[in-house]
Amino acid sequence: MKPQLFLACALFLLVQIPAPQAQETLDLAKITCQQFVGEQLQSPSRDVLLLLAGYYNGKRDNTIIEPNAIKTDEDKVYQYCYAHTDTTVMDAVKNVFGFDK
Repeated sequence: MKPQLFLACALFLLVQIPAPQAQETLDLAKITCQQFVGEQLQSPSRDVLLLLAGYYNGKRDNTIIEPNAIKTDEDKVYQYCYAHTDTTVMDAVKNVFGFDK
């Protein structure tokens, strides 16, 4: 009886192990404002926004961020994206933050 109990426990444990999930990748240059605003991304939109803002600030050698301004900046990008759904998020961030200048 003990081998059957051991086998049953082992099978039960194997069933409980979650299957590994495939690694997702995002091409930031292809994300549209419609996907961003509609929360159609695997990653949270805020993470994408922070990544892009950091990318453009890094290109300007600016390493200083204002944590209190992040929510305001996020709202600005959302408003821009609502009005320009066909624009890419990269272009929206450039236009809203003035990184294209």
